Amino acid sequence: MKQVIWVCAVVLAVATSPAYAKGKGRKSAKVVSDQTFVEKAARGGEAEVELGKLAADKASSDQVKKFGQRMADDHSKANDELKSLAQTKNITLPTNIGAKEKALKDRLSKMSGDAFDRAYMQAMVADHRKDVNEFRAESNTGKDPEVKAWASKTLPNLEDHLKMAQDANRAVGTSGKK
Repeated sequence: MKQVIWVCAVVLAVATSPAYAKGKGRKSAKVVSDQTFVEKAARGGEAEVELGKLAADKASSDQVKKFGQRMADDHSKANDELKSLAQTKNITLPTNIGAKEKALKDRLSKMSGDAFDRAYMQAMVADHRKDVNEFRAESNTGKDPEVKAWASKTLPNLEDHLKMAQDANRAVGTSGKK
């Protein structure tokens, strides 16, 4: 009898814990530390700038060229803000893009015309979906008030980028799904 009561108590404790309740019934974003979020956002922001410049230069569609330039401009500004924030937090930011982003840049560099436009826009839709989810999670669950505020301030721009990416993606004729 004591075992049954003990098991019920453990099940009840787990089922009512905030971590269990948070993920129950829906996909929950992976909770990361504020420092990890900042480092990842910096690396992703640098990739957006590099890929945006590539698109502004290589795209055949005017809409994709404009989107690429907007990514380079907006993410450069956000990166500058994040660098200032990271300095106040003594967070050392990565100085290069990640391996996955470098592989994408290398692959896109070898493409041209409509094939480039489709591949770039497909990547931008997928990337901005992920970014929006990560920034929303940081806005809601971040512990550092300043990092949380920066994520909240940046989130509407990323949501706008996602909508623009989806529109441009439709215009160049891809589904946006990988």
